[in-house]
Amino acid sequence: MQNNPKDRTALPQGIIAPDARDLAPGLYLVATPIGNLRDITLRALDVLSGADLVLAEDTRMSRRLFDAYGLRPKCTAYHEHSASALRENVLAQLESGAKIALISDAGTPLISDPGYKLVREAADRQIAVFAIPGPSAALAALTVSGLPTDKFLFAGFLPPKSAARIRALEALKPVPASLVFYETARRIEVVIKDMAQVFGPRPAMLARELTKRYESLYRAPLDQLVAQIPTEEQRGEMVLVVAPPEGKEQWDDAQVDEALGHAMQNNSLKSAVDEVTGISGRARKDVYRRALALQNNS
Repeated sequence: MQNNPKDRTALPQGIIAPDARDLAPGLYLVATPIGNLRDITLRALDVLSGADLVLAEDTRMSRRLFDAYGLRPKCTAYHEHSASALRENVLAQLESGAKIALISDAGTPLISDPGYKLVREAADRQIAVFAIPGPSAALAALTVSGLPTDKFLFAGFLPPKSAARIRALEALKPVPASLVFYETARRIEVVIKDMAQVFGPRPAMLARELTKRYESLYRAPLDQLVAQIPTEEQRGEMVLVVAPPEGKEQWDDAQVDEALGHAMQNNSLKSAVDEVTGISGRARKDVYRRALALQNNS
């Protein structure tokens, strides 16, 4: 017999639901399901039920989750259009000891969603910030892609216009890691075609409706991927994972120097050299030589 998601007492044996009063004051970044509502964590339910306020990207979307679990939190919309106006008030409440949860429409907050400025300012004011981990469409797609997972770069949404998109893809071309993108169904075909033009026939996987009833995964080289996608299934947001380049495409001197300049600001010379060597495809002795030159000229 399955537990009723609305029954907050139906917890696995040995797990006791904490008193909401035990929730510490602070800002909670709560991951929510990306599709299947049963992917919520017990800790996320504890926080959402005990928070003084929930900041939701879209309160209508969040209501579906709340209704499924019998939650009735005070909820306010917090999105790219309202964040600037609300941020100071939210911070004032946090400084007064409030317990506030931030959620996105689906998945982990701040991943291609608003919120990082709120987190940064909360941290600057010594306000406690807690991560309540859980689902992420980017990680879910990466893990089922069958592509390398030891190094990956989340690139989010590409520019909507082709010329800017091509420039962004050219900058990503030498990155020696799997690339993870979010994209809308309306643009997915032209985006894949632009990728094939820039990256060539790299292996790729497109994921749609992850964790939902009609979840679909399409795997093919970029130049063949569009043909794999049924037209009627191009709806909603999708995740696209692209394999790294074969071998390491070496960075030129300017790219190495720029990366070293950033790395040396917050790291020792040795750590900066190790970091840039790992991502540039250049020999360590070459990177070390350029790092010494930059250090001597600063």
